[in-house]
Amino acid sequence: PQAATMRLNQNILLLGKKVVLVPYTPEHVPRYHEWMKSEELRRLTASEPLTLEQEYVMQRSWQEDADKCTFIVLDAEKWQAQLGTSEESCMAGDVNLFLTDLGDPTLGEIEVMIAEPSCRGQGLGTEAVLMMMSYGVTKLGLTKFEAKIGQGNEPSIRMFRKLHFEQVAVSSVFQEVTLRLTMSEPERQWLLEQTSHVEEKPYRAGASEPC
Repeated sequence: PQAATMRLNQNILLLGKKVVLVPYTPEHVPRYHEWMKSEELRRLTASEPLTLEQEYVMQRSWQEDADKCTFIVLDAEKWQAQLGTSEESCMAGDVNLFLTDLGDPTLGEIEVMIAEPSCRGQGLGTEAVLMMMSYGVTKLGLTKFEAKIGQGNEPSIRMFRKLHFEQVAVSSVFQEVTLRLTMSEPERQWLLEQTSHVEEKPYRAGASEPC
């Protein structure tokens, strides 16, 4: 059942104030591939350089894997201003949930990347994480979240701390910090309040014009 649940997002779009979350489709791969040519982004996301063909294979695996849930983050302002425009031109980054602990299906590892330089520092990553956590809580039955962030990535660490995450571990080997948030009832209520404006709409690849 969890596998089917993780793939629920293939047909939905989540509309927030600053970001729109859409499923990762082949249409998004070329722009994503361009982003990942950046050495800085690969370092921050601990990613290996891939060819475009490998990136398409990766996109398919992310769509089909039972333990991953991925949304592409679109800049809502661009998306709403440019009716009929390609989603590729509105892409800002991505947000992911991984079920990393086979023994605990209520724990999700969350990560966000705002790759488009012009979209950074405007709160897009914060809203994307809140929306993804709300999705994880309400649709996937998650009650705990972890974020693993490179020690040098201060902006990301600060953002997760603002979202009530607490540092639980530091790995000098991987040079990363692990932050965690357990969804108590007050935390759950807070999260649902933070995302009460979010609308869920049906999604069809390449046809997610603003309504």
